[in-house]
Amino acid sequence: MPDANFRVRATSESAARVLVKARNFTMIVDEPPNLGGEDKGANPVEYVLAALAGCLNVVGHLVADEMGFKINRLEIDVYGPLNPARLFGKSYEDRAGYKEITAEMKVDTDADEETLEEWAKSVEDRCPVSDNLGNPTPVRVLAKEFEKV
Repeated sequence: MPDANFRVRATSESAARVLVKARNFTMIVDEPPNLGGEDKGANPVEYVLAALAGCLNVVGHLVADEMGFKINRLEIDVYGPLNPARLFGKSYEDRAGYKEITAEMKVDTDADEETLEEWAKSVEDRCPVSDNLGNPTPVRVLAKEFEKV
């Protein structure tokens, strides 16, 4: 199967807020006031958690269908600790990102406990966002100037 390519484009609206375009959708990424923003949208690290929840939802339903059981209801609670000291240049002892992320999936289904354990392992293994968060993914940040006209 060939690679699927995804892209977002962002335009800064302030030091704390950016408008992000993904296909035909616009997302506002902002910080709460205590971090210099106006609270007009989730912040970047909240979007990371939201991305994981969204991916687990899609893969969870896909895997349940393959395993032959129905999900009547699925709630996903995603959380984790993050020390902002590195972000603000105060300390380099902790990493800049989450120390760990936990995703709790509460499932209403008729599947038994053993099936749900197998399902959860498969969902975590097949979720692209979980894979990106759990494994090193090369990231290159490049600076380019606007073309002068």
